Amino acid sequence: MKKFVKNQKGQGIMEYVIISSLIGICCLVAVRQFGEVVQNRVLHMKSQVAKEISIK
Repeated sequence: MKKFVKNQKGQGIMEYVIISSLIGICCLVAVRQFGEVVQNRVLHMKSQVAKEISIK
């Protein structure tokens, strides 16, 4: 019975590692897909802020 409990703990850790890995992969894919769009928007906002500051 004690061996069964030990196996359960290892299984829980393995599931956590798999889920964490999948989340990480999804984040990398999202950054790769939308990274350029986000970068362009940030640059556009930066230029708009710079214009507003230089006007005042």
